[in-house]
Amino acid sequence: MRNGETGGPRPRLYVTRRLPDAVEARLADRFEATFNPEDRPRDRHELEAAMRDHDAICPTITDRLDAGLLALPGRRARILANFGAGVDHVDLAAAAARGIAVTNTPDALTDATADLAILLMLMAARRAGEGERELRAGRWTGWRPTHMIGQGLGGKTLGLVGFGRIARATGRRAEAFGMRVLHHSRRPSGEPGHVATIEALAAEADILSLHVPGGAETRHLVDAGLIARMKRSAILVNTARGPVVDEAALAAALRDGRIAAAGLDVYEREPAVHPDLLGCENAVLLPHLGSATIETRTAMGMQAADNLEAFFDGRDPPNRVA
Repeated sequence: MRNGETGGPRPRLYVTRRLPDAVEARLADRFEATFNPEDRPRDRHELEAAMRDHDAICPTITDRLDAGLLALPGRRARILANFGAGVDHVDLAAAAARGIAVTNTPDALTDATADLAILLMLMAARRAGEGERELRAGRWTGWRPTHMIGQGLGGKTLGLVGFGRIARATGRRAEAFGMRVLHHSRRPSGEPGHVATIEALAAEADILSLHVPGGAETRHLVDAGLIARMKRSAILVNTARGPVVDEAALAAALRDGRIAAAGLDVYEREPAVHPDLLGCENAVLLPHLGSATIETRTAMGMQAADNLEAFFDGRDPPNRVA
């Protein structure tokens, strides 16, 4: 018998941001759920209150769940069912030490994020952002043979930094464009196309696409030194985590023509974007849209619900990370 179906109190769930309607309806049916109809970021005080007053929290990447919050006196919450694949905003060691379960939603967003990586490659290579800005500003004077010439993807080398689900899905899509696909990962993949070092990959790639987790180990993995190894015609794409790239170094390289372009969906200090990047015409900048399709965001929410229901049914959550 499921918890709450015998007339007893239902588990209390705190959802930090608005979720798709179908997800909220499912959660409301099973849990005594507190939602966020105004969809504003929750501050530290609100998260502390939620940890004390609720059995479960459904956070997102915008919620920092550090050791201090997880060690809060009087804490009631026993599970953090993260909405998203990345969990670098959660102190997993502190959660494990306190017996707090942590889950994520790893599978649902793979295809949508891979699609967006390809979109950024195309936009940056074909100068689509520049072209739209020119047209909307009324500066376009008509077709001419040498106007805003970009580059194609066919025959180019894509270098994948990381070789998890999203990287592999991106690689499959790139092959359909006629690209040669190489990759680097912390441990040799045993698959064709593995390159031993990220430096060698950066030097070989026409497009370098980032697919690594966030955290201290990958902060500024792409710095001025690595960018200097890239071809002047190369494009950098980041759909991973913002802090993986040193934004000041990237902006300087774009401004000085040391690489051709960049396509970014994530930033070091979201929602703030480095002002020097905003001034780069050869930077395509999207507002963290990697998983932003209704199909994907709904599937992510349903995965989070699956994890919550399993936990409160006494089963092991299918996507437990701590």
